[in-house]
Amino acid sequence: MRVRKAVIPAAGFGTRFLPVTRTIPKVMLPIVDLPAIHYSVEEAAEAGIEHVVLVISRGQEATSEYFGRVPALEKALEDRGNTALLERMLAISDMIDITFVYQDEPLGLGHAVLMAREAVGDEPFAVFLPDDIIWSDTPTIGKMIDIYGERGGAVISVKEVPDEAVPSLGIVDPERITDDLSRIRRMVEKPKLEDAPSNLAIIGRYVLPPEIFQEIERTTPGAIGEIQLTDALDAIRESQGAYAYRFPGEHFDVGTPLGMLKASVYAALHRDDIGQDLRDWLRDTT
Repeated sequence: MRVRKAVIPAAGFGTRFLPVTRTIPKVMLPIVDLPAIHYSVEEAAEAGIEHVVLVISRGQEATSEYFGRVPALEKALEDRGNTALLERMLAISDMIDITFVYQDEPLGLGHAVLMAREAVGDEPFAVFLPDDIIWSDTPTIGKMIDIYGERGGAVISVKEVPDEAVPSLGIVDPERITDDLSRIRRMVEKPKLEDAPSNLAIIGRYVLPPEIFQEIERTTPGAIGEIQLTDALDAIRESQGAYAYRFPGEHFDVGTPLGMLKASVYAALHRDDIGQDLRDWLRDTT
């Protein structure tokens, strides 16, 4: 079955970015002039996904408003003859079909995905974590969808990380198939370095079968009451298989202020309108 839908969990308080996230959802913080959430939705659209389910919290309506039409702005741009910017604004609202669902309690990633069950239905789907931005020549999720079509099971994006990052991430135990694809023998959440089976860390892209919803429902909440997606993934791994895809391109974790800053600098340096000026300024400043 073709993967037509994607789930993007975008709820949460954004505590690492306080105080700005008192009023602005974390996923709406800008990377130059585009909010972080834009990149996940754009990648989904470029991969041929037709429908995105955004899981948000109450009070985060700025996220839904961003992807809607803004008639007053559009008229103003039209009246001024700013056709290029008008077309850019219309492209945002026309990019993809979006449904919004609410996660009223922060009960973990597994719970957030479960909130999208009705909107997804009984079909395979992609999951994007908007904290993870990947710049690549082709959409990462598109290649993962191809792998799912060939092999089924669950497909998870991974990358090599330095030793100091291993204890704070989910790590896979890989059985190599090709240079960029492995069968996952097990997944270990935040292992000690000496206990880690590899340095391949799970990054926020997944393609999942619909049975994941039943596995999430069976998952027992952890010590802080959160339902983790990793536990349900492990059950899918045992029943259907799971595969780790090492993606090409540049990855940034924009879930931290430093990661957001790095992504912004990277994005700006690769823009024709401001890249050279920024490069000159950085050279003169440093």
